[in-house]
Amino acid sequence: MEPSSGPCAEMLQVAEEAFRGGNFELAAEIYGSQLAELPQPERGLCLRRGDALARAGRMAEALEAYSAAARLARLRPDELRELAESLALSLRHTALRLPPWPDGGGGPQGAGEALADPVCCRPPELLGCPLCRRLLCEPVTLHCGHTRCRRCAEPGDCGRCHRPRRDAPGPASARVNVVLGNLLEKWLEGESRARRLRAEGDELRDRQELLAALEKYTQALESAPCKCSLIAQRAELWITMKNYQQALHEADVLCQSKPLWAKGHYVKAHALLGLGRTEEALKEFLYCVALNPDWSLMKKEAQKIMCEMFFPAFENVHDSLTAPFSSRTSYTRLKPAFLSSLNTVEDGCTAGCSENSSRQGGNNLFSSRVFFPPPQDAVNKFTKALSQEPDVLRSTDSSLSHNVLDLHFEENKKSLGTILSSLPGTRLKRKLSCDLKDLQSLDVPNKIPKKDEDTVLEDSAMSVLREIPATLVDASDFECSLCMRLFYEPVTTPCGHTFCLKCLERCLDHNPYCPLCKEKLSEFLASRTYKKTVLTEELIVRYLPEELSERKKVYEEEMKELSNLNKDVPIFVCTMAFPTIPCPLHVFEPRYRLMIRRCMETGTKQFGMCLADELKGFADYGCMLEIRDVKFFPDGRSVVDTVGVRRFKVLNHGQRDGYNTANIEYLEDKKVEGAEYEELVRLHDSVYDQAVAWFTSLKDNMKAQILSHFGSMPGKESEPQSNPSGPAWYWWLLAVLPLENRAQLAILAMTSLKDRLIAIRRVLIFVTRKRPR
Repeated sequence: MEPSSGPCAEMLQVAEEAFRGGNFELAAEIYGSQLAELPQPERGLCLRRGDALARAGRMAEALEAYSAAARLARLRPDELRELAESLALSLRHTALRLPPWPDGGGGPQGAGEALADPVCCRPPELLGCPLCRRLLCEPVTLHCGHTRCRRCAEPGDCGRCHRPRRDAPGPASARVNVVLGNLLEKWLEGESRARRLRAEGDELRDRQELLAALEKYTQALESAPCKCSLIAQRAELWITMKNYQQALHEADVLCQSKPLWAKGHYVKAHALLGLGRTEEALKEFLYCVALNPDWSLMKKEAQKIMCEMFFPAFENVHDSLTAPFSSRTSYTRLKPAFLSSLNTVEDGCTAGCSENSSRQGGNNLFSSRVFFPPPQDAVNKFTKALSQEPDVLRSTDSSLSHNVLDLHFEENKKSLGTILSSLPGTRLKRKLSCDLKDLQSLDVPNKIPKKDEDTVLEDSAMSVLREIPATLVDASDFECSLCMRLFYEPVTTPCGHTFCLKCLERCLDHNPYCPLCKEKLSEFLASRTYKKTVLTEELIVRYLPEELSERKKVYEEEMKELSNLNKDVPIFVCTMAFPTIPCPLHVFEPRYRLMIRRCMETGTKQFGMCLADELKGFADYGCMLEIRDVKFFPDGRSVVDTVGVRRFKVLNHGQRDGYNTANIEYLEDKKVEGAEYEELVRLHDSVYDQAVAWFTSLKDNMKAQILSHFGSMPGKESEPQSNPSGPAWYWWLLAVLPLENRAQLAILAMTSLKDRLIAIRRVLIFVTRKRPR
């Protein structure tokens, strides 16, 4: 029976479904059986079989399958993704002793999380920069209220609110937040010094002053409570300086002390690459993937190395090639010590493979598993490499024996078994060079934690240690220099000083200068972006909750007192105001700036308007105004759009913070009924008609002026007594008639609508007679 011309589509679909469902053994079996029925191997099937075998943990057979694909056409690094992930997963299980990756990978952390500092080196909660994630160094508070390191304070996204900070200062012009800077020096003196030296080293490194940067990093190590992150930083600098051996020494320390920190393996991989030790670098790249499966850059590096190292250019290999070269599997280039840390093919799997091979025919690439003996120096190299690996990466159990058997001819089994049995079982410790004395404080664990829970416990314990001791927290460190009380809604100026929001606003009412350093704050005042300093407020909430509660209680009592619209009502002493009539105001005096702002803060948005009085300060009658809108100018002035609400009588005069106040009672018209009401309606209609006639008779330019300032005259109301202050058209007419303020004030004080109508009728008769003809 002749073999089919191509693979069975239905079987391939079953294999793909098995692969997606995690049944890699079945997928590999189907791909192998399909390949066995082909007259010539198909490259795509070889790759998929290799992927399935790799996922199944049958690494030796997987490398054979990839080699077969490489003979048909040179492999690309991206075709080894499954192999890289499988090797990484095997390392995660055998060497790191961690559970498998969760479904969907390791989460969204990627390279950013992998390169982040370990838990022991991270700053206490709240005191880390949201961008570099290290202890704040020369903290700068942006206009949005968030704080970050001065070096991180470049134009761009804030890092927390993700809003463009076009107005954010650059590193040269940024001013340090004085309060937060002092707190860091007090609470974390040694760590702050180390962080500052490290930042200086980073700046020197960016300017390519590498020796000076190295000195700064070394000085930082002397005072840093945790040295891991700094060691990694210095090791990277050694790599930049091409001193790969020194970088490798420091990376070794990191990998032994923090085996589950991917950054250590990352640095070590690059150091090994610089030394030309490709196989060992591959292992470290795979460690990075094992710890962070979403770290795509490390995965690509591993794939690239494997492509060059395991599968050299077998481009279009023909049958004319000699048997030894064409049948030799390329994965013999893989360092035995590296393979020893991986799960390899089981005896049963080997048997299954042999059975499959017997069905494939002599011309098939999978027809036999022939391995040619390597030279003696390769065996010696293998023995030497294996003896130098730490015990977490070395095994003398049966899995390693299977690796050796896969690599060598049958006649080499006995000699290699003798070599393996003679290897010492104790762990060989690496020695640190004399220039690493400053790293001796790092304890090298005897074993890697077997479970994630061990790491979680370690991280939790470390986070407790990172809390600020209560003895260092003093409420006076969070005291406003203006009110001498705990900060409430703290705001930081561009010059770096912090005040309560209300205190700062009151100072800026008088002049646009910082109350402490006298630096001009005109731009800050013009933008009016008084955003609370988030970090300062968070620290107060965390460490001074009782003091904050008391401070909040005082503030709320003040706001409650200011919200009372009968007692101590703020009075604007300026002009006449009437119910329902707009009254635009130009506010420039500091005392009235404060008054308007308080009206807005309390939510009442109301204040009283009264005429000035030489004896009492202001008149005994006035009108409440309601703020509809406020427009601020860069110099602090504002235009306030208000409208009259209701009339009041002053009971007591007073003052608060420079502006006038009063205890008041509100005025309402006395209502009439029966015959009096009918007479009132007739009087109301008559005066209204008289008012319309007067306004109609005015010249057009005068009408235009009145309409532009007061708007159109309101219509006649069907019920004159519906409003406690009377009809709206009446107040509009009183505002536009040419009367002195004292006469208007007398009419405003009346509580009889009939009396007011009679008074306004007299005025209309008077102005009509006096009008020039």
